Formats: sequence, C-alpha cells, structure tokens
Amino acid sequence: MSGAKPLISSKTMKLYIRLHTAVVLALALTFAFVASLPVSSSERGAVLVLGDSLSAGYGLEREQSWVHLLQERLSATHPAYQVVNASISGDTSRGGEVRLPKLLQRKQIAVAIVELGGNDGLRGIRLSKTREHLSAIVAQLKAKGVRVLLAGMQIPPNLGPRYTREFAAIYPELAAAHEIALVPFFLEGVAEDGALMQADGIHPTAKAQPLLLDNVWLHLEPLL
Repeated sequence: MSGAKPLISSKTMKLYIRLHTAVVLALALTFAFVASLPVSSSERGAVLVLGDSLSAGYGLEREQSWVHLLQERLSATHPAYQVVNASISGDTSRGGEVRLPKLLQRKQIAVAIVELGGNDGLRGIRLSKTREHLSAIVAQLKAKGVRVLLAGMQIPPNLGPRYTREFAAIYPELAAAHEIALVPFFLEGVAEDGALMQADGIHPTAKAQPLLLDNVWLHLEPLL
C-alpha cells in the first residue's frame, strides 16, 4: 500500500528519538552518580580487632590504647567504619577461634585485624596448635568475605632459639598461604625499647600506642 500514510510521522519519530536519548542519558548519569556515592556504614560494616591484652589496653586508660586511637583516625579519614574491639586480656589463638563465630553472627565485619598468638608463645603451647587455630580464624573470616590483616608476633627466647624462630615464622607463612595482609611484627620499634614497655616487660606503655597504630595502619589502610 504505497499510498498509505505512515503510522508515525518523521517529525514525531525524530522527537521520540530525542526524548529516548535524553532519558537514556539521564539514567546513565543517575547510575554514575549513585555509583560514586560513598558507601554507608551499614554497607561497609565494621573493623574487628580480635586480640589479647596488647589490644585490650592492659594497664592503660581506654582512650590511650591503640585501638581507641584507631577509631579516632578512622573517624577522621574513613568515617563510615566503626571499630569493634573484641580483644580479651590473656586470650589465646584457641580462645579467638572459639569466640569468632558469635562475633560474625552479631556484626557485619568488613575488615578484621587478628592480633593473637602471643600468649600461646609465652605459655609454650605447641606450635602446630597455634598455627591450626590462627589458620581456622583466618578461614572463618575469609569465608564471610572479610578482608584480613594478621598481626605478626615474636616472643622472648626463653623457650629456646628453635621455638622462638619457628613461632615467629607462623605469621608470614599463614599470610602467604591464605593470601592475606600482614603486619610483619606488631611490636616493631616498641618491644626493643624498655622505655616504651610497662614494668612487666610485656605490655607497651601509653607512649607506645601511637607507634603500634602506625605499625597497623600502614597495612590496614589499603584494605579499607
């Protein structure tokens, strides 16, 4: 039917195309804007610190501890993140493994700092057990999609050079095996300076806490 009029005139079609193009462009700009918005705290979750007395602030006021200082730094630089300090003085790698499932149920964890094992070493716990418990902690966290930072520890040579050496090696070995971030030595720049240690020679002073935070922050910030 060559003489039939088109259902839509060329003028109307051109107008439709322009309107369609404008709508598509507006939607694209909207999606781009939404994608660029900062993620809310509920979406990002928390930074979990699973540690022992070194992170529980033993012998310190709460606001002096490196974990409290971490929250202050996050509030200034990455305000969507909140610290959940699940550190208990005297805790071991086994204790952390036992406590972790409930923590994962209660909190939406984005990043976890695992600072455990020091008490294992001081008590002479079998190295295979410490490795097993720390590995299980990391595996649980990774199974939940949590980004993990493992804080490396070293101990005094009281139990002999072999135990001391093999204990320290646990942390880089686990970090490599699980492909996670590592603080090579959590007490770097602190443990060897008696002026930065409390009278017991085990726990850092308030003056040492900013140094501990810096040791952690260097490896934590890329995970945020």
